[in-house]
Amino acid sequence: MTTTLRFLPCLALVLLAACSSNTAPAPDLIPDTPMQRACRAEARNDPAVVNLSRQRNLGNWANENRVGYEMRVAETQAYRECMRRNGAAMPGGVESPRPRF
Repeated sequence: MTTTLRFLPCLALVLLAACSSNTAPAPDLIPDTPMQRACRAEARNDPAVVNLSRQRNLGNWANENRVGYEMRVAETQAYRECMRRNGAAMPGGVESPRPRF
């Protein structure tokens, strides 16, 4: 009898977790234009991004974080440059915030 009472709080937590649902509505995402898709593909294949991806050392947490951040910055810069070169307006502010280390 005491053994079953001891596991009752754990059972209640498991049931509570099972009842929770992740039914948040999906955000209304505006699909990319053909120019945006082309610029994203060009940014992923940019030489700076490709060179940074070669510096990745999987398994080294510090290296993965540093190179991942530098790749995101380089890809964003290449994307913005492509959009600027094609005369497209850029959304957002002046510069994206950078994390503090």
